[in-house]
Order: sequence, then C-alpha cells, then structure tokens
Amino acid sequence: MSTLDPVAVFRTEAAECLEAIEAGLLDLTHQLDNKDLVDAVFRGLHTLKGSGAMFGFEALAAFTHHCETAFDRVRKGEVAATSELVAAVLAAQDHMRALVDQPDADHGDTGNKLLAQLQAAVGGKQAAAAAAPAAVPPPAAVRDAPAKKKNSWRIRFSLPANSMANGTNPLGLLDELRDLGECSVRANTSAIPALDDLVPTELHISWDVTLTSEQDRSAIDDVFIFVLDDMELSVEEISGTAAATAAPVEERAAPVPVAATSTAVPEFRPVEAVPAKREAPAAVSQAKAAENVRVPAERLDELMDRVGELVIAQSRLSQLASASTDIALRSVSEEIERLSGELRDTMMVLRMVPVATLFSRFRRLVHDLARETGKVIELVTEGESTEVDKTVIERLADPLVHLVRNSIDHGLETPADRLASGKTEAGTVTLSARQAGGEVIISIKDDGRGINRERVRAKAESSGLIQPGQPLSDSELLQLIFAPGFSTAAAITNLSGRGVGMDVVKKTVEALRGAIDIVSMPGHGSEVSLRIPLTLAIIDGLLVRVGSGRYVIPLSAVEECLELSLEEDLRSRGRSFISLRDSLVPFLRLRDLFRTGTKPDVHQKVVVISTGTERVGLVVDQIIGDHQTVIKSMSKLHNNVATFSGATILGDGSVALILDVGHLVAAGQQQEAQLRVAG
Repeated sequence: MSTLDPVAVFRTEAAECLEAIEAGLLDLTHQLDNKDLVDAVFRGLHTLKGSGAMFGFEALAAFTHHCETAFDRVRKGEVAATSELVAAVLAAQDHMRALVDQPDADHGDTGNKLLAQLQAAVGGKQAAAAAAPAAVPPPAAVRDAPAKKKNSWRIRFSLPANSMANGTNPLGLLDELRDLGECSVRANTSAIPALDDLVPTELHISWDVTLTSEQDRSAIDDVFIFVLDDMELSVEEISGTAAATAAPVEERAAPVPVAATSTAVPEFRPVEAVPAKREAPAAVSQAKAAENVRVPAERLDELMDRVGELVIAQSRLSQLASASTDIALRSVSEEIERLSGELRDTMMVLRMVPVATLFSRFRRLVHDLARETGKVIELVTEGESTEVDKTVIERLADPLVHLVRNSIDHGLETPADRLASGKTEAGTVTLSARQAGGEVIISIKDDGRGINRERVRAKAESSGLIQPGQPLSDSELLQLIFAPGFSTAAAITNLSGRGVGMDVVKKTVEALRGAIDIVSMPGHGSEVSLRIPLTLAIIDGLLVRVGSGRYVIPLSAVEECLELSLEEDLRSRGRSFISLRDSLVPFLRLRDLFRTGTKPDVHQKVVVISTGTERVGLVVDQIIGDHQTVIKSMSKLHNNVATFSGATILGDGSVALILDVGHLVAAGQQQEAQLRVAG
C-alpha cells in the first residue's frame, strides 16, 4: 500500500488555497468595500502561511506573512483596500506559487521588489513599518501609546492521532500562541499507550495552555484556522486570579518564531467562552470530508485503460456467444455486457470535469490584460456546468488563452474609440459552453470591431496564401487567420503580432478531432466556436461495412438510417442527393471515397450524420450494429489522413477505423456547393 507524500499533499492543498486567494482578490477588484471578501483573502493568506511553516516552507511563510499583515490592516480599517493593493498581492501570489513549486530555487530579488510594491500600495512608511521584521524597534508613537488591556485565556486542544503523519506540527501551533503573549504550556501525556502498543507516527499528547495577551479571541482562532475542523479545542476566558491558579507548572522555553508578527495591536472585544468540546462540528466536518476523495489523475487514466481493455474483451465474448448455441454462455455474455457498459459509463463520469475549472483561469488573464492595454473589459461566462473529459480541458487551456488575448488585442477597441462609435466604454468578452450531441461547443465572443476582411485578404495575398483576386467564400476567407505566421497586426507587441497563436489553436483543435467556426460582423464583434468531442476515450459507435472493410461512425452524430435501392442509386448518379422530408441532403459513397474496388450490395444503406446544423449521408454496404468503441490514436504515419479520427479493436481482434464526422460533413457540403454552382 502506497503512502502519500505529505509535501505533495501540501502542494496540492496550497495550489487550491492560492486559487481561492486569487478568486477572492479578483472579486475584490469590483467590490473594494466588501469586508467579507477582505476577510476571506486574509484567512487564505493566513492558512497558506501557517501550513507552509508547518511543512518546512520557511521562505513561503515569511513572504506570505507580509501580505497577510497588509490585509490584516485592511481588515482592521487602518488602510483602505485599493486596486493597487489588489494588483500588488496578485503579483505576490504568483511569487508564492513559485515558492511552493520550487522552494530551494534562487528567485533573485523578486521577493524584495514585490514587497516594495506592496508597501507602496498600503501607504509608504506605514506599510514599511507593518512589513518590517519583529527585530526592528517599533516607532515612538507605538512605544508611548498606553498599554491595551490584557486578557487571560485557557486553551485546551488535542489533534487527531494521524496529524503528524499528515504533516501537522503541533509545536508550530504552540509557537504561534507564544507570539500572542505570555504563554504557559503543559503537556498532557495520560493518553500515551504502553511501549509495546505505541505507534511512533501517532500523536497521543494534548495540551493545556494559559495565555495572557492583548489580542482578542479571533487571534486565537486564527492560530488553529487550518486544523480547526479535525481537532478538539476549548477556549475559555478567565480572570486574573483564576489565571494564576490555572497556570501550568511545567513551562517550555519559547523557540524562535518562524515568521515576524505585525506591530499593529488589535482592539479588545470581550467574547463568551465556548464549550469544552467541539464534537458535533468535528463530526460534521469529517462527514463532509468523507464525501470527497482526492485521487491522482494518473490513477484515473490507468483505470480508464483497464476499462477500455475490458470493453474490448467483452466485445470478443459477445461475438463468441452470438456464434454459439449455448444458452448459458449467451446469458453470461449479456450480463457481462451490461456490467461493463455500466462500468464504462461510471468511468466516463469520473473523467468529466465542468468547464468552470477552465473558465476560472481567465479572470486573472483578463484582469492583467485590462491593466496592460488600458481597456475596460468585462468577462462574462456562460454554461460553466457543462462537463467535458478532463484530457480535453487540459489541452484546451492554451488555445483559449490565445483566443482570449486575440479578442482583447485585435477585437476590443479603446474606451475612447468605443464611446465615439456609440458603444459603452467597457468591452465584453463572453466565454460560453454548451453540449450538442456528442460534442461540446466552446465559444469566445467579443463586442469589438470585428474582423477586417480587406486586411485579411491583403495580408493573405501578400504572403502568398492565395492568388490575387482568388474567389473565396466568407468562411474560407476568415479561416485564413489560422494559417501559420498569419497576423494583421501592424506591430509586434507582448500580446500579438508574431502570427503563431492562432496556428497553435488550429493544430490543437484538430488534434482533438474538433473543428473551428468563425462568425464576424464589422463593428459588432466576432465569435470563434470550437466544436470538440466530449471524450477521447470510449464512445458508442455504429459499426458498418464498406466493401470488405469495417468502420465505426460515432453514434452521437447519427440521425437516422435509410435504405438506398440499386435503382435509386443509379438515378442519383451525377447529383448525389437524397430527398429527406422535403429537403435535399447530399451524400457520399464511401465505397468510391475509400476506393474499395468492390461492387455495391443490392440493398445499400444511407447513414445520415450531422454536426450542428449541417447534414450529410454516408452510403455503406451494411449496418452491422452498435459497438462500444475504445478509441486508439492513429500512428504518426497516418496523421495527415483527415477522413479518420482514430481506430478501435473489434471482438475478433481486427481493426476498424473511426470516421471523422466533421471532415465528412464538410466534404459533403463542399460537394453540394460545387454541384449547385455547376447546375
């Protein structure tokens, strides 16, 4: 049985904490007076600092302490939350992420520069005093200020037995309590088992602490904020006489604090003592924790591979059972087919991730680009609950970054230009997702100036992509922006101009067996839609025969199946259209497309497939039936074969190619357009 590395667990939790901090900061940008958001960011910074110190990330703890101090001052009303402060902490948050990922690397003078920016954001000398180490003497005004009333607290706490194995260091908690004031500590060792029964990695000690401090109850809660859910904690306010009586007789020397504390002294607020036990909240938190299990992504991938092999074996068993007269064998085969189908569906759900995890990354990008370009930008997200295979999410991140940057740089106008054209000052970038059959459509839309078709044509002609005056449809013209090295930018900037971004988008989407659609209206904006398969692992397919070969058509793209008699086939020669409910649908003869060299069957079938609003028929010799298709990628030798998107292994061990529906629909529509022009 493998044991999780505590440092790896910390890094995972730190990444989630940093994401929560970033989300809070971005929300705070629009609501600078929202105290709840300020408190949320402060708690996140405090948690990150404390956890970092307990796991040995000293540089992270020391650096985060300064940001925590700044937000503590905002929380207490000493300074106001400003956009400059939010920007400074966002920049600092990037450095925190680097300190988590590479704690031993040389980060140069980055930390000091960010702290200087932070100090400037919270107000010059006051910020410098707040961020200074504890060894620096306090200002005279603070030394001469009247002493605040001191309060005495009795704190009793115990941690779970597995807390040290999970990386929690109780001595760090005691150090933080000592930082709050005069502290006496007694260890309760009554629960330690006999030596023969003792497990060295388990914790059996609890602590009884008497604290005399100017801090209030919230400061004590902050010490335990990142372990509060899993521990037993009792905090009681006691009088001076009781404090002397309750003081433990054994006291340990206070170690050197991990990080400096703020020189600001919070105002005292009396509170009521809490009950000695916190069993009910602990039970609730444990129940909530049990609802979710953190599983490494590679284990899901490995499980998916095993399920895929099981589906192939089940297909082979079904084929053997269908050729047998043994009733018991057929019964077992049907049962295994049902179970493997349910297991496959469950596995697919485990791999599905809401696109909200992808869209949330762009809030920070839009915020930074707005500051860099001076444009006022609003990001709108729609359909965040739409779920896509996690592999698709991971591979779509970079293409969407290029598309969003392109919309902001090329599409949206400056505030002055927008006002002059009768638009609002703020430009809008909309990220949306929706499911359509077996595809998910992710759109990036802006309300900017739109694509200048004249500039696109001129650039394409000057680059030799098209001949001067060559006739192109509007769709073909707009698709030219995805050509390698193509850019209409007048100058190269940090955002665009090199002509590589859109080329990356096209290659990535094609590698995912997807397609790109563009719609643009001059003066009203543009919309780029990515049509991506929901999953890259296992799909339901329709197994067909063309000549002597077998092929798989994704079942999600199939609308209906028709019979094409030999007479109708002969009549349609030269036009390749079928009449389907008062509409003409073009069809492709796969036998001719694949050059099988065989004669058509007497009763051919037409499988009508669609992507979006476009439809096309595929003429096949036989429809064999549905098939659970485990997708295998094509070899590098077949990367340029656009007709097929992958392959699968059939029950008898032979290979069937999976048809690329998007490519075939596009080919059918192109054939229809050519016939209409000719006719």
